[in-house]
Amino acid sequence: MKLSELTAYNPITIQCHDNPDADAIASGYALYVYFQSIGKEVRFIYCGRNRIQKPNLLLMLEHLNIPISYIEDKRSFLENEPGGKVQGLLITTDCQYGAGNVTCLPAENVAIIDHHQVEIRDVEKSEINPHLGSCSTLVWSMLREAGYGIRDTKLGTALYYGLYTDTNQFSEIYNPLDMDMREALPCEKSLITLFRNSNLSLHEMEIAGVAMIRNIYNDDYKYGIIKAQPCDPNILGLISDFLNQVAEVNCCVVYNELKDGYKFSVRSCVKEVQANELAAFLAEGVGSGGGHREKAGGFINKVLYEEMYPTLHSEAFFSERLNDYFDHCRIIYAKDYDMDITGMKSYVKKQVPLGYVEATDVLPVGTPITIRTLEGDVDMVVEEDLVIMIGIKGEVYPNLREKFERTYEATQKSYGQEEGHIHDNLIYEPTIHNRATGEVLKLTDYAKICIASGGTHIHAKELTGRVKVFTAWDEEKYMLGREGDYLAVRCDDKHDIYVVERDIFFKTYEEIREHA
Repeated sequence: MKLSELTAYNPITIQCHDNPDADAIASGYALYVYFQSIGKEVRFIYCGRNRIQKPNLLLMLEHLNIPISYIEDKRSFLENEPGGKVQGLLITTDCQYGAGNVTCLPAENVAIIDHHQVEIRDVEKSEINPHLGSCSTLVWSMLREAGYGIRDTKLGTALYYGLYTDTNQFSEIYNPLDMDMREALPCEKSLITLFRNSNLSLHEMEIAGVAMIRNIYNDDYKYGIIKAQPCDPNILGLISDFLNQVAEVNCCVVYNELKDGYKFSVRSCVKEVQANELAAFLAEGVGSGGGHREKAGGFINKVLYEEMYPTLHSEAFFSERLNDYFDHCRIIYAKDYDMDITGMKSYVKKQVPLGYVEATDVLPVGTPITIRTLEGDVDMVVEEDLVIMIGIKGEVYPNLREKFERTYEATQKSYGQEEGHIHDNLIYEPTIHNRATGEVLKLTDYAKICIASGGTHIHAKELTGRVKVFTAWDEEKYMLGREGDYLAVRCDDKHDIYVVERDIFFKTYEEIREHA
């Protein structure tokens, strides 16, 4: 759904969920500003038992002049609406019309803009993206697509703070669009500091203290679990940060139960457990999770949870998932690992078009860069022999010129000109960020086509369980292989071990069969 599809309606009412948080307020405010700018009659409301009371939110409303109105009595409100219905269009933001966390107001027309798991499926006008860290990001991207640039510092500060709070002070950001918005918005950082330092009430301090006394600890795998009372997501982060500083704890999960599910925070201080990957594992099938290698988090949808685990209480769920995570995963340190190729088949790389970028064609040698992709950020320094590869699904990885020239035939054909190439269907186009100047460049603008020369021979086998591979070129971050993916090793380098996703493997490799 695009914002242009909603501009035919007038008036427009924007409603965020009951007991709204900073993200709900910010995303609703952004929509209010946009529709007002194009001449619509628009209002911004919330309902529920309680008015906004948290000090940081009251400061946010005051300093950013956000015109949100509290509907104390639904019945009285609807008595003033012709026919007892909200006229024109009602947009629910950071929530879904008909869900349990938002008061249901009868309306002539309804639209949904949200970043949580899909709960309501019968509203035609819906834009729901559960892969984003905040609804603020979703609204920002929709505004950008509509050609509405955000230059107002107050609006920029609101959206920035919405993302900040919903991602536990940016520690749980894992979508590149979230990162792009954070860097693009005009923002008064002094106000963010003011809001941040007004975030913890005496009651929440008590919640944190009580939670730390009660914990589950697993000595075999050195993980901790804490269940806290309902609280702001940032309090979960505070508790998990503290717990992970305990010498015996390598990783931990802190969570609480909300009306519509479980919010959880993950921390790790060992390279063998990436917090973002663990968060995604915990939420698989019942929610979403992600973040950074050391700090991450997620949300588990209660409806999906109860369908999949009808008799399992939450503490047992997190314990069982964590035990499963550690019990059924093999770790390979490629630099020191001797791969047993018994039973592995031989494959050669297909002559499929891929993208490549000579790093020095983009920026000078020695420039510190970050390559932003859907899979995450990759930090490196431009070197004379650095070649940046773009894989068949848009994945990005580094290569050295000597190995690149042995493996591929380079062409001068532009990557974007390849007919039917994956470039046309990228969910997110990878970008290069010059860390020295802040300049942002599209990687695909510099990419050219290369074709596998047929010189890449590997041994590979299908995985029957989860594997983490610390490659010879990156000993700090592992490649994750799941059941059905392929574990591969180059024939000419027994320590060049890596994982290839199943669908990518069959598109890029073919088996070498012996002739009869």
